[in-house]
Amino acid sequence: MARTIAPVGGSDAGLGSIRGIFVVAAEIGAGDTAAMTSTAPIPSQRRMAVLAYPDVQILDVTGPLQVFCHAGYPVEIIGVEAGPVRTSSGMQLVAERGIADVAGGIDTLLVAGGNGFSGPAGDPRVLEWLRAMRPRVRRFGSICSGAFIVAAAGLLDGRRAVTHWARCDEFRAAFPQVRLEPDALHIRDGDIYTSAGVTAGMDLALAMVEEDRGHRAALDVARQLVLFLKRPGGQSQFSTHLTPEADGLSPVRAVQDWVRSTPGADLRVEALADRAGMSPRNFARVFLRETGTTPLKFVEATRIDAARRRLERTRDPVERIAAELGFGTAETMRRTFLRRLGVTPQGYRTHFRALSPAPASGEDPGAREHFDVKHFDIKEEDDVVPA
Repeated sequence: MARTIAPVGGSDAGLGSIRGIFVVAAEIGAGDTAAMTSTAPIPSQRRMAVLAYPDVQILDVTGPLQVFCHAGYPVEIIGVEAGPVRTSSGMQLVAERGIADVAGGIDTLLVAGGNGFSGPAGDPRVLEWLRAMRPRVRRFGSICSGAFIVAAAGLLDGRRAVTHWARCDEFRAAFPQVRLEPDALHIRDGDIYTSAGVTAGMDLALAMVEEDRGHRAALDVARQLVLFLKRPGGQSQFSTHLTPEADGLSPVRAVQDWVRSTPGADLRVEALADRAGMSPRNFARVFLRETGTTPLKFVEATRIDAARRRLERTRDPVERIAAELGFGTAETMRRTFLRRLGVTPQGYRTHFRALSPAPASGEDPGAREHFDVKHFDIKEEDDVVPA
């Protein structure tokens, strides 16, 4: 049976922000609910709302709203229709109002993403409502694949935007008039805001809190929710595919497969062209036509993918990984990671390594890394709360 996430209290509760405190029925006690409640004063006339719809991603809705709730804002879920909204997880949210009931009174309106985004993106009622609401709110935007809905309403035309990394190609093809920036975690273009995948919506919400109430208030919320105030790097570090592929029957595809299997080999254009049986000039031209990128950029992306796997799964030193995967030196690998992922190799390893990575060559298999609780000390100058 699906569980329902419902607001605590109702319209007569006497405090608008209480609608933003969510509980899972019979699973969170009163003490837990009290701990989730912010005692900060509620900013006047700054109601934060998220549009939800069937098959929405639950974290796209509740994540940002919990950030806003902790900061003391009144919050609300708006549905295409009022009532229960089944999310992609099978759990239900409750929208107290549908779009037909809302014509104003909202400071910030965000459109959530999820597997069901194509429904509202193709619903004239939703698109017209979004266009009507656009001049009536101070801030307008989307979370994750909610960008598809906002773009379908024509509200992202000519603007910079971002969506979930896994849907960037799809978005770019559907909305070429939007200036997609696929690596960003969130983007502000005037009064239009968009965020990358899922939890990036919480990053966006924290940025809005900081924008409204300052660094200290946003940092306090980040500490309470154990979040980064400003997460290092972009969303490319989360992508599982940095490298595009040619057609399966193409000689270029055969070269790509070889490059992936031997990233530390001599992968200059001349060597790749020779393997494909083409001249270097013709190979580069065909490669670009079939993959949309150059051979050198593909090789670099392939080596980054291979390095990420080594960083995640082993304790091999960065110097060894760099040498064996064709980067040459650890410094070259570091600069490449910063340029492509916005994070250093060591930073990437810290955030993505396996709980029990394979030992480095020559290392005692029984050795275990020392856990230092001081790693989790909260330092204001770092602007982060390590997760």
